[in-house]
Amino acid sequence: MRRRLRIGLLLCCVVSARLGMAEPDRTKQVDAIFQSLKSRDLPGAAVLVIENGHVVFQRGYGVTDLRTHRPIDGRTDFRLASVTKQFTAMAIMLLVHDGKLRYESRLTDIFPDFPDYGREITIRQLLNHTSGLKDYEDLMPKDYQSGSRELRQIRDPEVLELLKREKTTNFPPGTKWAYSNSGYVLLGMVVERVLGKPFGQFLHDRIFMPLKMRGSIAYEKGKKEVPNRAYGHSREPDGWHETDQSPTSATLGDGGVYSSVEDLDQWDTALREHTLLSPAEMEPALTPVRLPQGQLTQPDGSPAEYGFGWFLNPYNGHRRMWHYGETLGFRTAIQRFVDDRLTVIVLCNRSDLDASALALKVADVYVAGTR
Repeated sequence: MRRRLRIGLLLCCVVSARLGMAEPDRTKQVDAIFQSLKSRDLPGAAVLVIENGHVVFQRGYGVTDLRTHRPIDGRTDFRLASVTKQFTAMAIMLLVHDGKLRYESRLTDIFPDFPDYGREITIRQLLNHTSGLKDYEDLMPKDYQSGSRELRQIRDPEVLELLKREKTTNFPPGTKWAYSNSGYVLLGMVVERVLGKPFGQFLHDRIFMPLKMRGSIAYEKGKKEVPNRAYGHSREPDGWHETDQSPTSATLGDGGVYSSVEDLDQWDTALREHTLLSPAEMEPALTPVRLPQGQLTQPDGSPAEYGFGWFLNPYNGHRRMWHYGETLGFRTAIQRFVDDRLTVIVLCNRSDLDASALALKVADVYVAGTR
């Protein structure tokens, strides 16, 4: 018995020693991926790796803006762009949990003055991008121009009004998949209409504050400032320029949340521990939509398995839930490898980076078989 105990202790020591040697090596490998972003005067990124519920890598690279040159750190808040959609989806799911909404509710149930084509569009179809709604960016008047003397930005109620002027959808709802920012803007408006309170307030009260995501905010200019804000940048022939806002940067439901890697650590914990919704209640969000014509594809031809606010297609055989965000001056990504208990988050305040590709390079370091 004592011999077995000594052997067991010896094996534990060997495993611990190997882990102790492996972790610094992996840290160096991840840091090397972002080597080119190390700078005291250029925009960059924040990176977070969570393994088995523990933060194993967190680092900031570059600066928040070219005026203050404040270093990016774990509390720096980036515009998440379409990574916002998972919060919008969660808001809708919480309303379903509360009994105030059904996934099969029709658009006209929420907005009685919506055109007749809204009778065929359900909340579920808005969530999984099968509504066929026209892209509001294609419907915007020409006076929404980035090059104007004073930037004019479209907001969620204006998107709703644009869609009310249409007579039909791009395809019959439920027959095809097409990524839709219009759908997620409307979902934010659904929350407001059902509750009679601002969408951002609901996110604050039901998601951000309960999860202690104190720096996260659905940003509305002039109402509340982003606490540790990173500004977006683009590289032009004559150097770097701050390109932080566009005519579509003020909408909320499809991309208006700002957050940090420290706050997103809390979000990841809540998803892992089912803090907000039970596993059964989360199941619809993690079930890929199925359509009559079979496989769904993104505009670039790659597979598109989508639930509610999450892409669900695997990576080299590893099950995952993930999303990316792209907007003027920002690139963002979250990659959650559920079975491997690994999450990688990359938030960039420069438009020349591929946050999803960088996050997958990091995942390759931690998960065997992803290369």
